[in-house]
Amino acid sequence: MIVCENLVKIYKTRDMEVLALQGMDLEIKKGEFTAIIGNSGSGKSTFLNMIGGLDTPSAGKLFVDEKNLFTMKGSELEQYKKNTVGFVWQNNARNMFPYMTAVENIQLPMQFVNKKTKKSWEFSGSDKEKALELLELVGMSHRKNSVLNQLSGGEQQRIAIAIALANQPKVLLADEPTGAVDAKTSNYIFDVFRKLNEEREVTIVIVTHDVELAKKVNRVVRICDGKISQEQIRKQSYAEQLAHAESFVEEHSHEEYAVLDKAGRIQLSKEFLEKIGVEGKRVKVEVMDDKIIISK
Repeated sequence: MIVCENLVKIYKTRDMEVLALQGMDLEIKKGEFTAIIGNSGSGKSTFLNMIGGLDTPSAGKLFVDEKNLFTMKGSELEQYKKNTVGFVWQNNARNMFPYMTAVENIQLPMQFVNKKTKKSWEFSGSDKEKALELLELVGMSHRKNSVLNQLSGGEQQRIAIAIALANQPKVLLADEPTGAVDAKTSNYIFDVFRKLNEEREVTIVIVTHDVELAKKVNRVVRICDGKISQEQIRKQSYAEQLAHAESFVEEHSHEEYAVLDKAGRIQLSKEFLEKIGVEGKRVKVEVMDDKIIISK
């Protein structure tokens, strides 16, 4: 569903250039639920904005649903944003028009979608019926006639997910979707995402600082200095984990991998290097049997 190769993004000002992405390589399969993590300034939100068609790459390749975002411009890009992706913003005020009710906010983007475009999933009925179905999906039917300032932060975010699904997107993008809510609401929002992923097979990519939330998805990708440095792959499905909850240890839920780039380079996190006492820019490397040993 998403393929990027040697992806570069440079932001230019009058006095300097900032490298937000520095040759990033990543593939995300159709129907995959992926969390992107990383420190502030690592490039994760830049990457999300480019998938969403809100920013353009400086170099490299970026394909979403076999569409080339590097060459897409004008009406073609407009149609891509209308029909392929849905976006949940961290700032709730960006997700909703404050003078419209929840159900009206969900109905609005439906008016701009190309009805003839083949969708990854469908629902029937009038736009209002579809909007009510989406409110039911996120557990907000009882707030259908509420406007922005009548809703709590968690309620706003759940309705924002429904709005992002109004165009029945193939890819749902969420930037810090649980950043401004409590733990209980955060878990509920995650359950909504997981239900969408499993039942509707929507490809979901979330950017998050919430490490506990990230651990609940099957794949966690860490961006460091504009490149993929590490990946964590879940050993068993979330459903299997819940079935064995009493004996399950969350810390051991994922296998940890360092990611090789095309030149055979890897990035090691500062935490890893500090644990073995590395100072300066050099480490000792040796091959022992079938292992590469890195030490200070």
